[in-house]
Amino acid sequence: MSTYKYRVLVASHIHEKAIELLRSNGFDVVVREEPSEDELASMIKGFHALIVRSKPLVTKRVIESSDVLKVIARAGVGLDNIDVEAAKARGIEVINAPASSSVSVAELAVGLMIAVARKIAFSDRRMRLGEWPKKQAMGIELNGKTLGIIGAGRIGSTVAKICRLGLGMSILYYDCGRNEQLERELGARYVDLETLLKESDVVSIHVPLTPETRHLI
Repeated sequence: MSTYKYRVLVASHIHEKAIELLRSNGFDVVVREEPSEDELASMIKGFHALIVRSKPLVTKRVIESSDVLKVIARAGVGLDNIDVEAAKARGIEVINAPASSSVSVAELAVGLMIAVARKIAFSDRRMRLGEWPKKQAMGIELNGKTLGIIGAGRIGSTVAKICRLGLGMSILYYDCGRNEQLERELGARYVDLETLLKESDVVSIHVPLTPETRHLI
């Protein structure tokens, strides 16, 4: 039986359980969190797989410095820190985990909505100064308000569900196509961007950064 091990370089902070899972499945795992481009380029040789998050940058130089690299895995959604074309040119597969953070991001978005609507951060700062800004801290209720979702994919749809079912908000959405499930389950209304911006009390943006979405707002 061969004792050859595939080597995995973990170049970002990931949960210890993920590292234990890799090792328990026979991978030789080395952890070096967020190395610079120079460091990553100098150490990538000998690794069959590279795992990153939003950092470090996996540039063409880094990719061309590899010798046995087969997979670059993004522990998250976006691939903007990876030169995907350079990887493809060398036959290296680039994968991500598009659904891994959907609920977390949606919950954070809703949390920020509530924080702004109820002036939570403002009140916290003032109270830490020994003040009680009761009148200035008067916020608004989100119940009955209209939420405009730009980008009704996994995250946008989850935000819409929380806000509709949990906060009683009406839902408008704008996307490159219709989301019939969102309309059927939540009564969401598909509108153009101008209408969404005019009629929404709150706007939540959930689109990837592409040439088409850059400067959308």
